[in-house]
Amino acid sequence: MAKKALSIRPRPAPGADANPRPGQLAGGRSGARRDGAQLRIDWPATLRHGRPRKRDDLRWHARSARPQELWLVLLDASASTRRHGALSQAKGLLASVFEQAYRQRARLAVLHAAGSEPRWLWQGQKASQELRDWLREVGAGGGTPLPEALSQASDWLQRRQRHKPGENQRLLILTDGRLSDSAPLSPLPCPTLLVDIESGPVRLGRARLLAKKLGAEYQPIGSLALR
Repeated sequence: MAKKALSIRPRPAPGADANPRPGQLAGGRSGARRDGAQLRIDWPATLRHGRPRKRDDLRWHARSARPQELWLVLLDASASTRRHGALSQAKGLLASVFEQAYRQRARLAVLHAAGSEPRWLWQGQKASQELRDWLREVGAGGGTPLPEALSQASDWLQRRQRHKPGENQRLLILTDGRLSDSAPLSPLPCPTLLVDIESGPVRLGRARLLAKKLGAEYQPIGSLALR
């Protein structure tokens, strides 16, 4: 499932009873290699400071360096995700995503949408044991501040794009889509995958409509292999 979740092609510049089930891991890679000190001008970074007039005004980056990856995860852990093991499946996926981010040296950002307001847990750091500990303990409860979380995620990504224009960003949203139809929504500023974690015999199917409004790719979690 994590393999699918991370396959989005990037565009260039309380109830703590839900235990994570390990997801299927894709083979990690050791990250970009640097073949010496060959450099080329980073024009976007250079021109942000005005027209260069001398060599010292130029900004450089390694010719062989691979663009840095940022994976932003937005987890909907409202009370409705307690039903039929929905949150457990979401946590199983995230265990795989965090492991894959660690292997590929990607930066992570995590936004937790539960209770009365969303809360940032991670903002552009590398994966660590602290994040895995949080995942084991997190439970579902409270309301669904998902619209607020989406707005915060969009603003944060756009600010980061201005400061890191060469970074490849991807957004992964895990939700059952149970929010008000009147919630203000708009397309997101980077390639996005919405994973529908709604489960049980009766499903409202709101997550698919939410994905369409956000301009996101849609996948039900049941179609993604977990073990």
